[in-house]
Amino acid sequence: MSIKSLIADASHIVTFTGAGISTESGISDYRSQGGLWQRYQPVTIQEFLVNEESRREYWRRKKELYAQVRNATPNEGHKGIARLETLGKLLGVITQNIDGLHQLAGNTRVLELHGTAREVTCLSCAKTIPSEIVYQRMTEGEEIPLCFDCGGLLKPNTISFGQALNPDVLQESIEWARKCDLMLAIGSTLIVEPAASIPRIAKQNGAKLAIVNRDPTPLDSIADVVIHESIGEVFEKLEAQEMN
Repeated sequence: MSIKSLIADASHIVTFTGAGISTESGISDYRSQGGLWQRYQPVTIQEFLVNEESRREYWRRKKELYAQVRNATPNEGHKGIARLETLGKLLGVITQNIDGLHQLAGNTRVLELHGTAREVTCLSCAKTIPSEIVYQRMTEGEEIPLCFDCGGLLKPNTISFGQALNPDVLQESIEWARKCDLMLAIGSTLIVEPAASIPRIAKQNGAKLAIVNRDPTPLDSIADVVIHESIGEVFEKLEAQEMN
């Protein structure tokens, strides 16, 4: 059994993606050697809300991360997943990533479990603005940006440490997992819960499971296909096989 044959036989594919697909576009991840967790102690949502110095440090890091996101472009992995939608085989993309690269690649049905770094929201009035506006303000010297409308705290429209996932997004992700006939888990350690249970739910409901990740995952033992290679190279091979 191969990933090519699984895709060929499937008609309702869901992809579940993690940081590994975006590192190939130059975006830092959290868990690997040299990742953000090794360099920084996470700032929790509780610390952000009550401590000015924590907010200053939080925004300093977000400015660094957004500088990567704004310059990143979809790689062969993102483009390969977008092709599955073009072929009419893709139910949708569930992603742990906040970079918006799936949408830039052309995917239209994307559930962002951890939100998006491309938007900033006000915690007081709920106004949402593009992150680029806040990024420019920070490059001009602002350290803790506030809402121009109400003066409230601004925060990227992402899920912070200590903050619960959006229950509606999580529930829809679970529903997709139950409906699909093939789950492609790509670039995820499949460790962080509850998101990591989504591929398991797909398998329990009769779907095939293929895992493409640089390192072994806890779900390798139940997967139908496991590939420990570069994600971009895997999709380049698949595209070449389609043309032959």
